[in-house]
Amino acid sequence: MILVLSHAADDHAAAVGAELDREGAAWALLDLRRLPSRPSLALGYGGRGGRDFRLFLEGGRALRPDRVAAVWWRRPGSFAPDPAMRPTHRDFAAQEWHQATHGLWRALPARWVNPPGAEQAASYKTWQLAAAQDAGFRVPRTLVTNDPARARDFLRAQGRRPTVYKAFHGAPGERRWVRLVGRAERALLEAVRHAPVVFQEYVGDAVDVRVTVAGTRLFATAVDARRSAYPVDFRADWAGARVEPCRLPSPVEGRVRSLVRRMGLAYAALDLRRRPDGEHVFLELNPTGQWLGFERRSGQPISRAVARLLAGPRRRRGAGTGC
Repeated sequence: MILVLSHAADDHAAAVGAELDREGAAWALLDLRRLPSRPSLALGYGGRGGRDFRLFLEGGRALRPDRVAAVWWRRPGSFAPDPAMRPTHRDFAAQEWHQATHGLWRALPARWVNPPGAEQAASYKTWQLAAAQDAGFRVPRTLVTNDPARARDFLRAQGRRPTVYKAFHGAPGERRWVRLVGRAERALLEAVRHAPVVFQEYVGDAVDVRVTVAGTRLFATAVDARRSAYPVDFRADWAGARVEPCRLPSPVEGRVRSLVRRMGLAYAALDLRRRPDGEHVFLELNPTGQWLGFERRSGQPISRAVARLLAGPRRRRGAGTGC
């Protein structure tokens, strides 16, 4: 049994679920946001070391989590206590759910994609950049600061070279593209004191390379947005970018594997930029990165690779490294 922690509207979970069905692997979806109302749990301990762990899913289906072979920590969401409760009671209930379930996850003898703790740590961009350097990647000249004076000094040192700024994470319902620092942004630098901002030299005249890692499999996709409406961030004009599978040089593949291993991940999506001289510059890593758009336009079987990673070694005959 494979437990997928996501939600019914997740198209990536649906794609992998279809592949698991083809593999003949049993799986179940658990939406943590619905735990307080529909699904429920009962964890029994004691009696000569015995344990009786049960999750009751929607529809009355019972699942023994201690017998789950693999857990996909996809995008589980947060608990949603009854809105009729007082705010302090809702906060208390959410913390109680967090304590009960996260202790349960640690008790499961399952294969994790990815372990929740490792995934949380890997999402921190300030660690990613240091870890990428340790793995041998070149990273763009970067400053993370909430000091307006240091931000101005960084931009001054950049001279005529373009600089971008980024958020650490996107807000719900917002698309936060990578943007160039222009006159309007320079006029607002005093606002930097409210929260740290990532300032980074722009790696121009380059092709983006998305590397999706699923266990031992690597899938590299080149995204050439140089002639699109917004070459700074290919997501802003995905239809206008040229997308095709590519191969990584062996040293770059080695750095990718080293970085993912260092972060304790089984799945990851890395964003690199390939310069005209062939150098691959590290931008960032997403431990829950999307892949369906890359799969559909490049023809690479990423969903199948994720499904086989979850299903386990005995179902992964012939798996290797490919682009």
